[in-house]
Amino acid sequence: PETDCTCTPADKAAAEARRQLEADRIAPEKQTARITTEKRKGGRTATVINGLTAKANDLPALLSKLQTACGTGGTVKAKEDLIELQGDHAATARQCLTEIGYRVK
Repeated sequence: PETDCTCTPADKAAAEARRQLEADRIAPEKQTARITTEKRKGGRTATVINGLTAKANDLPALLSKLQTACGTGGTVKAKEDLIELQGDHAATARQCLTEIGYRVK
């Protein structure tokens, strides 16, 4: 019963936020990632993965997996819902995302 609850209002708000976050998640099998490579200034190449929203995914955790698989640096741009990896790692990123369960184009 609520009368016996010893949670603080902050604890209740944090628990509700976690429940909402889990409710917003979408299974990887129901999402499609688009992988492209872009030329940047100075002749550098970047692999860009978009099509995965920050609301439906844990993009920082996904970035960590991709960085480990590719052996490179990268960043998450949550406002634009994309992941950037340094260098041309399209094939490795495609394989890693497929193993996790995402559809890849």
